[in-house]
Amino acid sequence: MSDVAAVVDDLREESDELDALVATLEPGRWRGPTPAEGWTVAHQIAHLAWTDEVALLAATEPDRFGDEVAKALTAPEAFVDEAAEALVAAHPPDALLARWRDGRRRLDKVLRGAPAGTRIPWYGPPMSVASMATARLMETWAHGQDIADALGVTRTPTARLRHVARIGVRARNYAYAVRGITAPVDDFRIELVSPDGALIAYGPEGAAQRVTGPLLDFCLLVTRRAHRSDLAVTAEGRDADQWLSIAQAFAGPPGPGRLPRAERDGRR
Repeated sequence: MSDVAAVVDDLREESDELDALVATLEPGRWRGPTPAEGWTVAHQIAHLAWTDEVALLAATEPDRFGDEVAKALTAPEAFVDEAAEALVAAHPPDALLARWRDGRRRLDKVLRGAPAGTRIPWYGPPMSVASMATARLMETWAHGQDIADALGVTRTPTARLRHVARIGVRARNYAYAVRGITAPVDDFRIELVSPDGALIAYGPEGAAQRVTGPLLDFCLLVTRRAHRSDLAVTAEGRDADQWLSIAQAFAGPPGPGRLPRAERDGRR
């Protein structure tokens, strides 16, 4: 099986798992708030539907996608919120779910059929097909976490988290750049323990700057779905410690992130 097929398979499984979580929700629960301020469960699914459709446009009609990039540049912080709100306003839950299913099915087909070496334009540098599928998986998992938290559901972590971690590691320097900070020049060593006990490692073994912890916790950290103080991710070295405070696996503004659990509980 090719790398592309393997990651697209994992994207499909991640999407199907989230689909099963929302498919039987009553309409009222779709309107329930999630940890992302101003976003309901419906907004989360709308965002995934929209980004799948934009990814499909980028892969099939790059010139038209260029128009979408131009729109985003005029209002980068509001663009994503407005896109989600528009879909929520236009679609009741069953139609929104159907739209997400159709979009991801069409994207799946296009990614699997793309010629070797294809580069897909995006809001940052163009991506390989495997990287696009990985990015879609990361977003699906992260927004699925928002929904799971809103519904009080604890999801079982899977080996698919390795894709999320890989993006988080590769985006290290981006996290500095988006904040106007000069990134360290030295490589970091990252060692993460997957749910089955396997070690996932990046960087040279002898690196002075080290990050260690559970794979799940690292993924929650780099998607900013949990506060660092609530996670068992540790740093050795000043640069590694700074990175854990700013790490993000996604493009765009970092957003406020999650409050520490103790602070959230104190506000209830």
